[in-house]
Formats: sequence, C-alpha cells, structure tokens
Amino acid sequence: MPDIFCATLFGLLDLSAAFECVDHDILIHRLQRSFGFGGTVIAWIQSFLCDRIRQVSYADGLSAIIQLVFGVPQGSVLGPLLFLLYTAELFYIIAQAELIGHCYADDTQLYTSAPASSVSATVQQFVACVEAIDAWMGSNRLKDER
Repeated sequence: MPDIFCATLFGLLDLSAAFECVDHDILIHRLQRSFGFGGTVIAWIQSFLCDRIRQVSYADGLSAIIQLVFGVPQGSVLGPLLFLLYTAELFYIIAQAELIGHCYADDTQLYTSAPASSVSATVQQFVACVEAIDAWMGSNRLKDER
C-alpha cells in the first residue's frame, strides 16, 4: 500500500552579521579558483575591498577610525553579489545531501519532503547536511567559534 502521508523538514539559516565576516583572502581565492576571475577584475575587486575604514559619528563626537579587514560593503550593488559568490559552495553541500536550498542575501532555507515510511532516514540526511554546513561555515569564518 503506498504512503499517503508525507513529512517535510524545513531549516532556516540566518547568518548574523554575515556580510561583515567575509574573509577577503578567501573571497579573492574563490573568485579566481571557482569563477575564473583574474587580472584587472581581481585587482578592481581587491581595490573595492581593501583599505576601507569605519568611523561612527554620534551626538557631537566621533569614534576611533577602524581599519576593516573583513566584510563586504552593505548598501552597495557589489556587496551582496560578492557575498553570494563567497557562499556559493553551500549549494554544493545542499545538493550533495539531496535537499533543496534557497538563498536571499544572508538568509538560507533548506527543505525536503519524504514519505512517512522513510522519515527516519530523511531526518538523518537533513541533520548530516546541517552539520556539513556548520563545518563549512566554521572553516570559512562565517561562524562564531566562541
């Protein structure tokens, strides 16, 4: 008798302050290796990312100037695109686990559905994918290792 009941597993991954965690060296290497960028394009992206500073104005005062060594600029056209290229490998992990993923900026969703008879195996598959994503996030500096 065929299964008429189905289970759906859904996971939400919200990376807090993710745009600010992008490692410039990892990003540049990934753009070269995975996407074939080189020469002038890489030099242009490096100039866009490097030598950025941040200072906050509040009331009548200014904070200290801080050199930004990580992150892509939010509010720019290029920032979200660079972040998506930085995290593109997540979709290989999700596909390898035979799950479905959707991403919008720093919010990622993964899900799958399965017949009720195979829920146990599907849960294990889902958990293994989340663990693989967790490991990838850690090795790509997108996870606080406190």
